[in-house]
Amino acid sequence: MHRRTFMQNSALLGAGAFIHPFSWSSAADFPVVRVPASDRNFQSTAIENAIKEFRQQVKDQELGWLFNNCFPNTLDTTVTFTNNNGRPDTYIITGDIDAMWLRDSTAQVWPYMAFIKEDEQLKQLIAGVVNRQTQYILKDPYANAFYDDPAKVGEWATDHTDMKPGVHERKWEIDSLCYPVRLAYNYWKATGDTTPFDESWRNAIKSILRVFRDQQMKDGRGAYSFQRETSHATDTRSLQGYGYPVKPVGLICSAFRPSDDATSLSFLVPSNFFAVVSLQQAAQMMEEIAKDKNTAKELSNLSQEVDKALKQYAIVEHPTYGKIYAFEIDGFGSRLLMDDSNIPSLLSLPYLNAVDASDKVYQNTRKFVWSEANPFFFKGTAAEGIGGPHVGMDMIWPMSITMKGLTSTDPQEIKACIKMLKNTHGGTGFMHESFNKNDPKDFTRKWFAWANTLFGEFLWETYQKYPDQHMWQ
Repeated sequence: MHRRTFMQNSALLGAGAFIHPFSWSSAADFPVVRVPASDRNFQSTAIENAIKEFRQQVKDQELGWLFNNCFPNTLDTTVTFTNNNGRPDTYIITGDIDAMWLRDSTAQVWPYMAFIKEDEQLKQLIAGVVNRQTQYILKDPYANAFYDDPAKVGEWATDHTDMKPGVHERKWEIDSLCYPVRLAYNYWKATGDTTPFDESWRNAIKSILRVFRDQQMKDGRGAYSFQRETSHATDTRSLQGYGYPVKPVGLICSAFRPSDDATSLSFLVPSNFFAVVSLQQAAQMMEEIAKDKNTAKELSNLSQEVDKALKQYAIVEHPTYGKIYAFEIDGFGSRLLMDDSNIPSLLSLPYLNAVDASDKVYQNTRKFVWSEANPFFFKGTAAEGIGGPHVGMDMIWPMSITMKGLTSTDPQEIKACIKMLKNTHGGTGFMHESFNKNDPKDFTRKWFAWANTLFGEFLWETYQKYPDQHMWQ
């Protein structure tokens, strides 16, 4: 089912409590909302040890409770891990939607990468995600989400695009092809294992290269178009599904944002920054693992071309904040100044290793996006943060607060982000897609594993950097 449908008509309950009613723990004054061990989809000794350490060392019991609930939520509730002809194979749903997004599935397991040397099964689980993502990219590199059943015909089969069985949704988003590269590259660097990077994977990388080139729009309007019969303007594309025209300047078009909302101007700047990094990572892997210097050179050249175009076209002068990065541009001179809560966002660029956190333009952009100059920055009595068109006005995404903390170098700012998140889980013990700026109990998506795991990543990284208890008081 589509994300918006779940937000409006959800019959499901939370990420653990929807199966098991609240019970009160004798050890702490917080309800047990995590699913029992016997019902968890996957268990990792390394992750359980991390949870135990965090709860022992961080004296704030509510944060310990939240970490226990959120950090393992992807493993507990969303993964299906099997072996397919001797190769690990991992299917991951987002939570309350039974489909696997290339973006979300990477982001959901990303925080576990730091533990795979301690847990062979966890390593195999992540290798299985790489293998499954390779299959999906080869099926349709323009699609963003897929079903476990390759023959399933979903509810969006009538979309006006080249829909295939097994595809949940075919919204072309640059980040859908960047995230699998990010996962594969860092898995390789962490383990040295090249087993997942076989001929199929190499063909998937070549497919990514072809799509990125096609969507530079140098030879007409490209191969991709998309329209949907819907009352939501952000769910479809204008001009027969090709969107508003762009001037080819070396950037890559993205028909949709990582929120799955349509772009207004097709050169989505945060995603192009992400592509620069992913193309360089793919180039290194193709050269060192596949020994394919020609493809590696093509990937590297495209990365440099996009990087040069970003420097030339993506920086604009703001009357208050000076030089900042635009959110979207079209190459003709039009630009959209805002930020969205989903990742990649302008705020998240250091997290994706796309810019240095000390970069002056980034710092100016950071101030801009976390201000009322950004039309999707909301400040209320409960919290402040960034939202986006996907859910609507006055709805803050916890993901934006988490990302502010993850990209911050200021301990007091990090501490403030943790406090805001602790105060806005709405009594559920989990993070959500969004909540009303004045009322945390008015939220969307009770079971959204990416938000949960990302929050767990934030807490664990902060604990690693700042074990001093003053950070947690």
